[in-house]
Amino acid sequence: MTKRYRLRMLAVAVLSCGVILAAPNTPPAKATTDRLVLSRSLPAMKGDNLKITVVEVTYAPGAASPAHSHPCPVVAYVVSGAIRSQVQGEPEAVFGVGESFFEPANGVHVISANASRTTAAKFLAYFLCDHVTKLSVPPVDGSKGNAQQRRTNEATHATQ
Repeated sequence: MTKRYRLRMLAVAVLSCGVILAAPNTPPAKATTDRLVLSRSLPAMKGDNLKITVVEVTYAPGAASPAHSHPCPVVAYVVSGAIRSQVQGEPEAVFGVGESFFEPANGVHVISANASRTTAAKFLAYFLCDHVTKLSVPPVDGSKGNAQQRRTNEATHATQ
């Protein structure tokens, strides 16, 4: 039995070596990758009460938020779908999965909407505050957004 056992073990070892040698010689996959998503300067902050808050926002198909402001700088990262966004004074843009956008503190966010009428959209909003405050407030300049701009947004959104 010992001789038979040794022959079996030798056969297993030879077959194992053959399988290993026959395997394609490909380099191992890279374990991690890095991609710069967004880089912006922040306003001066006190720094002694810094707090970061992350909010998950989901828009149903065709949904939108009214004009609003954030008392703190915000970075948003799109998780699914596509988000239409415009801060007053900047051009409107659509951000897809894996893209980020920035909202300065007290900027009027005149457009914040799902870019699709058929698919939900989700993003993570990262608020960096140095004081206790509500995260979303009515626009600081008192506007509710330009009425013509709202009609244009609704018309554009209805066609998508």
